[in-house]
This record gives sequence, structure tokens and C-alpha cells, in this order.
Amino acid sequence: MELIVSLFSNYPLVAALSSWAAAQIIKIIIVLIYYKDDLSAKLFYASGGMPSSHAASVCALSMSIALKYGLGDPLFAIAAMFSFIVIYDAAGVRRSAGEQAKKLNELITHLSDENQIPEDQKMVREVLGHTPLQVVVGSLLGILISVLLNFIY
Repeated sequence: MELIVSLFSNYPLVAALSSWAAAQIIKIIIVLIYYKDDLSAKLFYASGGMPSSHAASVCALSMSIALKYGLGDPLFAIAAMFSFIVIYDAAGVRRSAGEQAKKLNELITHLSDENQIPEDQKMVREVLGHTPLQVVVGSLLGILISVLLNFIY
């Protein structure tokens, strides 16, 4: 029981997890409203989309550490660098991989239409990364949640 209490009293961890959950819930709402898609449990764990849960969680982590320990603390430096790396990966490397997956699926479709590969060839998942707007919105969401939780902690 003491372990659970100490985990929930860890403000940076709660801010990061809360921001991730909020971003995922917002994604589900967006998918349900704009794409009229069915509610699926896997939507809660899916990566990509608006807003970036990666950016939300790491920005919440960095902001909560900044608010709790200050910008001069080495822990903030670690969190900030971690955030930059995760955001760069989400918007850069993973986004590029998603674009490559889209082209690969076009090639699979074309070759399948030409009977050069089996029709049941599996398509590659295309949504891997984030647009800059998705990253900015996710970052702002994480910062906002960590600031709001700062009043509780």
C-alpha cells in the first residue's frame, strides 16, 4: 500500500501519466466525432494522431520537474533533453517512417492489382509519427496539465 501511495504522490509521474491519458482520450473523441469510427480499446493505445501523447507526457514531465525543482536543477536538464529527443523522434524519424509506409502500401496495392503479389498481402501500418501541429498541441496539453496539477501538489 505504501508503494501505491508514494507513486501517486510523485507529482512529475502523475503529471506525465495524466497528460498521456488525456491526449489518448482526446484522440478517441476526435476519431469518434470526425471519422465516425467505432469505439475500440486499441484506440486508447494507438500512436500517432492529434494530439501527440508522446509530446504531452514528456512536456508534462519536464514542466512538473521545472515547477517542483527549478530550471537550474540537473533533473530538469535530464527531463528537457529527454523531451527534445522524444519529440524529435515522434515528429521526425517516426513521421518519416509513416510516409515510407504509405508509399509501401501504394506499391503493395499496385503490385496486387497487377497480380505480381498475392492479393491478401498485408498492408503496413501508416500512422507512426506526428505532424508539427500535433506535437505543439500535445506539448501545450502536457504543460497545461502539469501547471494545473501543480496547484494540487
